[in-house]
Amino acid sequence: MAIDFEKCGGLVPAIIQDAETKNVLMLGYMNQEAYDKTVETGLVTFYSRSRKCLWTKGETSGNYLHLVDIKNDCDQDTLLVSVHPDGPTCHTGTDTCWGEKNEPNPLLFLSSLSDFIEKRHEEMPEGSYTTSLFKDGLNRMAQKVGEEALELVIEATNGTNERLIYEGSDMLYHLIVLLTSKGLRIEDLARELMERHNPGWKKH
Repeated sequence: MAIDFEKCGGLVPAIIQDAETKNVLMLGYMNQEAYDKTVETGLVTFYSRSRKCLWTKGETSGNYLHLVDIKNDCDQDTLLVSVHPDGPTCHTGTDTCWGEKNEPNPLLFLSSLSDFIEKRHEEMPEGSYTTSLFKDGLNRMAQKVGEEALELVIEATNGTNERLIYEGSDMLYHLIVLLTSKGLRIEDLARELMERHNPGWKKH
């Protein structure tokens, strides 16, 4: 990865993003040495412009930033650094340097769940309920979606909101399993809904 450190006097901005929540946590600066140390140790290291030295985030507080991935931008002078943070990122004690909470978006979990179910489909580990569904075949998977949908309807009409959420989660899980067996993902349904939201969409 070619990084143009010289464009800005030896430093490039490094945008730090939580790999799971996708929230931006902070902005720091790296020189070549800080970048190399980050890659070598797996702990995000910056160059301090005020102290004129390297510093590894968390070396004092214990709130390290564990490296997941680094991307260079189109001009080769700005880095996007994906991390797993240990605790709050800001020195003030907040999750981000903008005072925001680094909370996960539950909708993003559906994509992670799809990844997990795809991995189950590839590896088929023994003792896994998901594996047993794939082994039972397409008809059984489709039947399970129908059964869970019926239970969802029953809870919607005669049950509680808590049970409605519970049964809806069961149905959604089994739907993702069914989609996976067909080589599809939950994002395919989301894209279809996005298209339908377009004012020019017409029913097939």
